[in-house]
Amino acid sequence: MFGRIAPRYDLANHLLSFGIDRYWRARTVRAVSHMMRRPEARVLDLCCGTGDLALALAAADRGIPARVFGSDFCHPMLTRAREKGCPFVFESDALQLPLPDACLDIVTVAFGFRNLADYDAGLREMRRILRPGGMAAILEFSQPPNAAFAALYAFYSRHILPVIGGAVSGSKDAYSYLPASVSKFPSADDLARRMGDAGFRQVRFDLMTGGIAALHTGLAS
Repeated sequence: MFGRIAPRYDLANHLLSFGIDRYWRARTVRAVSHMMRRPEARVLDLCCGTGDLALALAAADRGIPARVFGSDFCHPMLTRAREKGCPFVFESDALQLPLPDACLDIVTVAFGFRNLADYDAGLREMRRILRPGGMAAILEFSQPPNAAFAALYAFYSRHILPVIGGAVSGSKDAYSYLPASVSKFPSADDLARRMGDAGFRQVRFDLMTGGIAALHTGLAS
């Protein structure tokens, strides 16, 4: 499914979010930018897709000697990421990363975490590869807390988004899956609790754009 939509994935995302996805990624970059100043900092963008967040992280480097890597299980997505200028990407299962313990300073994931088969295992794997004090940042869709806005967003997600997404990407199924997966995803509070259980401290989250998206951060214990 993800391989089929890779060629027009970026265009579909920008259109369907009215460009707001760029703002959400910029917020994620700002949240971790201070950690990138660590000497020889190492950053992994998990479930990197076509590399939008990895490229934004690399662009924010500004002379800081941080190295940004990306990983994803979908080969066509990684091919597109390389075409866009992400040379340091590799194919892997997010639940079984081919990396040693405590080797990274930052792990990010944008709109890919909800696709994992086991959220708790994914969090434990992120904690495993982070050095003590390293930061995890999870940008993911959420459920708006305002009932009226939530109803409007649900209508858009279920009835409009799949039609537009299907027309742009060529796969209506992929964009019907998106709202279905969001509706089953843990609430922002629940994800924060799970991060704490997985070994993260100072866990916090920010709801953005009325709660359509949430950015969770935490430090590895």
